[in-house]
Amino acid sequence: MKFRVEDMSCGHCTAAIEKAVAEAGGRAATDLAGRSVTVEGLDAARAAEVIREAGYTPEPA
Repeated sequence: MKFRVEDMSCGHCTAAIEKAVAEAGGRAATDLAGRSVTVEGLDAARAAEVIREAGYTPEPA
């Protein structure tokens, strides 16, 4: 599942999202330049919830 995360703006942001997804049992690949996150191992609803809980605003891409 791929998400646009417009409020992801730095390396700290990407690390926070990757860590939150990993702690939830998934794997995230972030693209800071494209402001996108690809999540594997979680369903779409759970992935979006985890990203929101990390403080970011995911939109389906």
